[in-house]
Formats: sequence, structure tokens, C-alpha cells
Amino acid sequence: MNGHDGWEPEAAELVRPYVITKGRGLPDEEHLSLITLVTASAEDTRRPVRLSPEERSLLDLCSAGYLSVAEIAGYTHFPLGVVRILLASLMEGGHLTTRPPVARARLADKEILEEVLNGLRAKFG
Repeated sequence: MNGHDGWEPEAAELVRPYVITKGRGLPDEEHLSLITLVTASAEDTRRPVRLSPEERSLLDLCSAGYLSVAEIAGYTHFPLGVVRILLASLMEGGHLTTRPPVARARLADKEILEEVLNGLRAKFG
């Protein structure tokens, strides 16, 4: 319905994060960091009936293979906190499996690198 000045209110398509997450809090950063890899659980072949539309979309997205938490947030356009809460809920239900990020490689010893460089210079000039 148009107002007198031609202004028409828009339908609000925004659902509050509190409603989507059902009031749950954020999981620990060590369990679901930005680079934690997530995929659908191989043991869970049946689709659960009692999932929210947001949880179903995350589960469908994770069924294709491993994705990082940051990638999932990017694909779904959900806030990162909401994605982490929903993923934690799906993990608790046994629907998702996570793989922790690969540990950062330790830096090579500077002396060893200098010895290799000196050896290469001696051999190849």
C-alpha cells in the first residue's frame, strides 16, 4: 500500500542472529577457528528432519567436501559468529566432522640455510 507521498515500505528480509542461533553462545575459538576445515559426517547418511533452514543450507554446503569456517561464512553471507554457532550445533548432533588446521611449520635454522647457500655457490659458482 502506497502512502500519500509515494513511499512504499520494504519488506524486512533480515532475521536477527539471536533467532537463527536460538540464543546459543559462541563456541571456543580453538574448536572452530576461521581456518578449521568442516565437512558432512560420513556416518550420517540420513538427513535430519529437525534442522532449521540455515542449518540445512550449511549441511548441504558441507556435503560437497572440506571447507573452512571462513569459506562457509562467505558462501552463505551469514555473520561469522552465526556460522560458528550453527556449525557447533551440527557438530554436537554428529552431522559434521572437523579437521583442525595444519600446524604452522617451524622456521628453518638460519645457519643451515647459509650452509646450503654456500654449498650451492661452491658447486655452481
